[in-house]
Amino acid sequence: MNGTERGLSVADIEGAERLMGVAYTPGERAQMLENLEGQIASAVARRAVRLGNDVPMASRFDPRPPGFAMPHGRDLLRPAPRRATPLPEADEDIAFAPVAALGPWIASGALTSRRLTDIYLDRIAALNPHLECFATICDAAARAEADAADALTRAGVSLGPLHGIPYGLKDLFDTKGVATGWGAEPFRDRVPERDAAVTRLMRQAGAVLLGKTTVGALAYNDIWYGGRTRNPWNLAEGSSGSSAGSASATAAGLCAFSIGTETLGSITSPSQRCGTTGLRPTFGRVSRAGGMALCWSLDKVGPICRGVEDTGLVLAALNGADPEDRSSIAAPFHFDATAGIDGLRVGYLPEAFGEGATEVDHAALDAVRGLGVEVVEASLPPLPYDALMNVLYAEAAAAFEALTLDDTDDTLTWQEDGAWPNTFRKARFLSAVDHVQLDRLRFRVMGALDDLFAGVDLLVGPFMTGPMLVASNFTGHPCLHLRAGFLEVATRGAASLGSGKLTTGTESGAERFTVPQGISVWGHLFDEGPLLRFGMALEAALGVAARRPGLDI
Repeated sequence: MNGTERGLSVADIEGAERLMGVAYTPGERAQMLENLEGQIASAVARRAVRLGNDVPMASRFDPRPPGFAMPHGRDLLRPAPRRATPLPEADEDIAFAPVAALGPWIASGALTSRRLTDIYLDRIAALNPHLECFATICDAAARAEADAADALTRAGVSLGPLHGIPYGLKDLFDTKGVATGWGAEPFRDRVPERDAAVTRLMRQAGAVLLGKTTVGALAYNDIWYGGRTRNPWNLAEGSSGSSAGSASATAAGLCAFSIGTETLGSITSPSQRCGTTGLRPTFGRVSRAGGMALCWSLDKVGPICRGVEDTGLVLAALNGADPEDRSSIAAPFHFDATAGIDGLRVGYLPEAFGEGATEVDHAALDAVRGLGVEVVEASLPPLPYDALMNVLYAEAAAAFEALTLDDTDDTLTWQEDGAWPNTFRKARFLSAVDHVQLDRLRFRVMGALDDLFAGVDLLVGPFMTGPMLVASNFTGHPCLHLRAGFLEVATRGAASLGSGKLTTGTESGAERFTVPQGISVWGHLFDEGPLLRFGMALEAALGVAARRPGLDI
C-alpha cells in the first residue's frame, strides 16, 4: 500500500512540516509521499514490542570529557571532629539533631535506635496527615530493624555512621513486598519482588527504613495519587518536587535524612522550597538499579538532609559501581571534613546576582567572600542550553510510552499544560534528527563546563543561576544546595512547581509566610569533597541551618 492508498497526502506532509519546524518544496513533498509507508510501518512494528521501565537504553551517557582523570584513587571518609554533647531531653530536639550527632549518641548508648525510631514514627503519625509526605509507613518493620541495630550496638558492632539511623526512601525505589507506586495512579498497587540497590545499601549501612516518602507522579512536581505534599514552612503551598516527600519530611523532623533523585532539579528544588540541604552527586556515582527510570541519561540519586556534613555521610554509604546500572561508574568518594577550604577558588556568574536576585542571594555571596577564599567572576558561552530539555522530554515519553498509547495518561491527577500527559503527547512530534543533534550540543555543553571548572574549584549562585540548573544536570556535575536565609512571601492557594509560583511582597488578601531560601554550589566531576568542605564552612558562616519550621497545626 503506497502513501496515497494509506490516506496520506501532500497536505499531511505540509502540516507535519509546521510541527517539525522545517519547510520542503512541492516536488520534495511529492517525492517522499511514496516512501513514507515503510518508515511509518517500522515505527508501528516497534510500538508493538512493549518495553518495561526496567529495560535500559543501549547507549549510555558518560559525563567524563576527553582527557578526564579521576581525582582520587581511594575512598576516604573523615568526619569533622565533634565535641561530645549530652543527649537533649526533649524528643523534638533529638528529632532535629544531625546524623553526625545521632550516630555518636547511638554508638555510646546514650540513645537507642528504637527510641529514635519511635520518636520519628510518633511525629509521622501527628504530622503526615497535614504534610502528606509519606506514601507508606513501615512502622512494624522499622521497629524490628531498630531493635536489630540496638542488638548489634550492644554486641560492640557498628555498621558505620548510619547505624541505627531512621530515614525516608523516595517512593520510586523498589522495596521487596512494600508498595512502590511512583506517585502515579496506574502504579499505586505495584509491589516489587526485590529491593533496589539503594534499599540494599541503606540496609547494609545499618539505616532504619521508616517508610516511602512521596514522589510527584512519575518524578515531577509534588502532586501524587494521595494528594499534594506540603511545605512545612507554609502549608498553603506544595513542597516542590519531585523528591517532595523526602524534603518535606526531612525539613519537618520526621526522619533523620532521606533519599531523593534528580533528573532536573528534583533534589535541589524541594530543598530550595523546604529549606533542606540536598546533594546531587556526579552522574554515575550512585546506582539507580531497581529505581524507576525517568531519563536514563539524566537520573541521579542523592541524599536530602538538614546539614551539609550529613549529606557526605549518606553519600559515602550510597557510593559504588553497580553492574546492574549500565551508567554506573566506579569512582572513589573522598571526603575529608578536616581539610578546610584554604586555597579554594570560587567562581560566580555576575548576571545571576543582577536583576531578580534577592537580598538572601547577595548576603550569601558576601558570606562566601568572608570565608577567605578567592572569589572570581566566571562565564559560560552563549549556547542554547534550554534546547537540551527536549532530550528529557523524549526520554521521559519513551519511559512511559504505554501511558500515551493506551490512553491511561488520563488517570493521572495533574493534567495541566505543563504536566506529563500533555508533555508525553507533544514529545511524539520531536525529531530523531534533532535528537542526535541535541546529543552533539550536549557534548559542546560538556566542554563549556569543563572550561569553566578549569578556572575555578567551585561555582556558587542562586538556585536558578543562569543556565546552570539545565547545563549541570546534562553534564552530570555535582551540586550542593543549602539553606542561605529567609524571605517573607505572600502565597495564594496551594502553590506548586509549575503551578502558582511564590510571590514576594504584600499582596492584598494574601497571607504572608517566612520561608527559607537556599544557595547552590557546583563542583568538579567526581570530586564532591571540596564541595562539601566549602558547604560546611558556608553553612557555619550563614548561621541559619538550625531554625525549624513552626508547624502550627
